[in-house]
Amino acid sequence: MATPVSDIATQATASPLKSRWWQLLCGLVCAMVSSNPQYIWTLWTHPLTEKLGVSLPSLQVTFSILIVCQTFLSPLEGYLIERFGPRWLLAAGGAMTGLSWVLTSQAETLLGVYLAYGVFGGIGVGIIVVGTIGLMARWFPDRRGLAIGIVMAGFGMGAMVTTFPISISLASHGYQHTMTTYGVILAVVGILAALGLRLPPPGYMEDWQPPTAVGIAPDTKTGSMLRTPLFWLLFIMMTMMSTSGLMVTSQMAVFTRDFGMAGVTVLGLAALPLALTVDRVANGVTRPMFGWVSDRIGRENTMFIAFGLEAIAMALWLELRGEPVLFVLLSGIVFLGWGEIFSLFPSTLTDSFGSKHAIVNYACLSYAQGVGSILGGPVAALLHQHTGGWNAVFGTAITLDACTAVLAIAALKPMRAAWLVRSTRSKTATAH
Repeated sequence: MATPVSDIATQATASPLKSRWWQLLCGLVCAMVSSNPQYIWTLWTHPLTEKLGVSLPSLQVTFSILIVCQTFLSPLEGYLIERFGPRWLLAAGGAMTGLSWVLTSQAETLLGVYLAYGVFGGIGVGIIVVGTIGLMARWFPDRRGLAIGIVMAGFGMGAMVTTFPISISLASHGYQHTMTTYGVILAVVGILAALGLRLPPPGYMEDWQPPTAVGIAPDTKTGSMLRTPLFWLLFIMMTMMSTSGLMVTSQMAVFTRDFGMAGVTVLGLAALPLALTVDRVANGVTRPMFGWVSDRIGRENTMFIAFGLEAIAMALWLELRGEPVLFVLLSGIVFLGWGEIFSLFPSTLTDSFGSKHAIVNYACLSYAQGVGSILGGPVAALLHQHTGGWNAVFGTAITLDACTAVLAIAALKPMRAAWLVRSTRSKTATAH
């Protein structure tokens, strides 16, 4: 039976520190802190190559290490958060995120940068991302898409707050002073925000079900979840979307030049920087927007709309690549149809397998993002190299988007419905 609205309000506002809206705010701030190592990295590359006397390709390995450590240690981090609680683990994640900059500022070798920024920072970011998504999935069963979308918008757009101050400080004080100062700031803010986080109390909204649900989502342990075809369908779909988006976005500067847009201005602004700015905003806005939509019309229906939108936008982007204004606008629509994977897939996963083990369960699904990160850029580069153009790259990405959109309706929707019905029958039989 559904929990009355009055009870939900009482549970959510019983105490400021235990309020789920307070939890959402703390999670959002943590996510904004964790966005900086990934999105500010480009500002550090020039001073670090000069200081260390290394090539840019060798330094860029740091970024790959950051992504790998952020993604592939997630199940262990999720287990520790569920075992010991989010408060101190996420505080440690915030501290590691900031201190990785402090340590990098003092690094004298490339190996030191790899370890400090890549490994140490990647672990810190991974703890925050997995922890905040899992917590919001548990605190907001009735607004799960919106809540996860908001914290992931913080991860997508949080660095916008620090980009300009860091750029100004770099020009005035150099990278070592800037990294140390802002590293300490990030650590302090991350720790303070994390200390406000809590797990929901036992029994919190445990009987709540979406109005459109055909059955009860069972609290499935990670090992059991990994043995279900439903999880692997979600994994494949998220991998396809992550790969398709990164195939295009990772090569944007290159094909912008090939499309003749490098020296073109739109409204007096250079086309590429303007497009990147629009893209970053769209990448943040889409996560809560489509999350909110999915809370109302269903996850699979929203996936069909969003992924189909990206496929259409990519096709138009390629076809109309010579039009500067459309180039900028369509780039934003592509990001609008891609960034929401970080709200839709975690929400769908928790809707299907329950919230009790949501943190570790999502940590396993997040491997799909890591696989997409590994495949996206290299596959696009190889296709471009072998074909000498961008048609094959865009064609592959469009195909992946369209196939995933169809899978959402034709495969995921009936499979999830059958899973929930079976789970409800099993629970009812056990109760009797």
